[in-house]
Amino acid sequence: MSYARYRPHIRATLALGLPLIGSHLARMAIGVGDTVMIGWYGVEPLAALVIATSCFHILFFLGMGFGTAVMGPIATNIAAGRETEVRRGTRMALWLSAGFALLGMPLLWWSEPILLALGQTPAVSALAQEYLRIAGWGLALVLGQLTLSSYLAAMERTAIVMWVTLAGLPLNLFLNWVLIFGNLGVPELGVTGAALASFTVQLFQLVLLALYAAWLAEARKYALFQRFWKPDWHAMAEVARLGWPIGLTMLAEGGLFVASNIMMGWIGTQQLAAHGIALQITAITFMAHLGLSNAATVRVGQAKGRGDRAWMRDAAITVTAMSLVFAIIAIAIYIFFAPGLVQLYMDPNDPQAPEIVAIGVSLLTFAALFQLTDAFQVIALGFLRGVQDTRVPMWMAGFSYWVVGMPVAWALAFPLGVGAAGLWLGLCVGLTLAAILLMARFWRGHARGDWTRAAPTV
Repeated sequence: MSYARYRPHIRATLALGLPLIGSHLARMAIGVGDTVMIGWYGVEPLAALVIATSCFHILFFLGMGFGTAVMGPIATNIAAGRETEVRRGTRMALWLSAGFALLGMPLLWWSEPILLALGQTPAVSALAQEYLRIAGWGLALVLGQLTLSSYLAAMERTAIVMWVTLAGLPLNLFLNWVLIFGNLGVPELGVTGAALASFTVQLFQLVLLALYAAWLAEARKYALFQRFWKPDWHAMAEVARLGWPIGLTMLAEGGLFVASNIMMGWIGTQQLAAHGIALQITAITFMAHLGLSNAATVRVGQAKGRGDRAWMRDAAITVTAMSLVFAIIAIAIYIFFAPGLVQLYMDPNDPQAPEIVAIGVSLLTFAALFQLTDAFQVIALGFLRGVQDTRVPMWMAGFSYWVVGMPVAWALAFPLGVGAAGLWLGLCVGLTLAAILLMARFWRGHARGDWTRAAPTV
């Protein structure tokens, strides 16, 4: 197997993937900044933020299917020279994303009774609703960002996505410092301040991406915002057909972690705080695989547009090998640096800090167990989205996460008495099964089979 054969794929994947990884890391850093600064503010507000952001992400995961769905078809249509279809699909993905956000807002506005019904404490539930009543308005903004990011990534303009996201990081930290703690003469707002900071940053980033998408010379031929108000029902139906299985797949995986947050809250506030910290640390390393998954969608979509299955296989092998390297690095980090990482999130003077750090370190040990499988399942999803295969992967993921993973997590944590560690072992089981099923579908089907159906014209 010649290295020269894969060298062009390595260069192209890095050119696409590194900026996407950078943008995902910058977006995650914004969330880390919120968590760290609220963690300094207090343990109870930190637990509320963990629950609130989990609720926000449930709707985000479900709604992101439309923006994610168009990445592969856009890359395919660009490669095939179908300019009109690029505009149609992207525009209707923006429409669907905005409509979904408006429909989901009431759930966030009246989230306190929902959280109380799920067994959360009254104080944590009230603070979480306080956060969501402001941050919830940002759902349409982040879904719009996602769609524009897919549009630009399919045109191999990933660097701008990274720089726009990075620009939001210092702004978010500054606004958090002012609004959470009441600096520069501003009232001390706590979790409300964090919500206001997030909304402001999301609006800033969406405006920058929209301006760039309209200004970019090579994108002007697509006339993305020309007669934006005009519906295109056929394109909307096609985007919805591809997008809703992706949204449900993302919800199935994201919901797995959200459910683990809720069940961890049943165990205790300290365990929930440590769980939130550990999840955020693992999410940081996961961003590398997510960026590579996005690059895989574009590369496989390009291969489909060109009708070149051998080129697609080489591109897929390249992405998988890169993801493996990142996973090995992450495992080493968890093994050798776990205590220092968890301590970053805590005020050392907080009397509860030592116990939370100890719990967080133990959870990161289990996180190392599923680095490879978590990486491979998201890479496989990227491959399958590149060939517009979304419905069967949805059922595979749902089965793995909820029919197998979640029952195992619950059984280990509660009836068998393993506790917090049992929840994480259950997550590992679900992700491992998903990785096996999804990789098998791509390599035994699309990678060596024929493409018998034309690419969607969106």
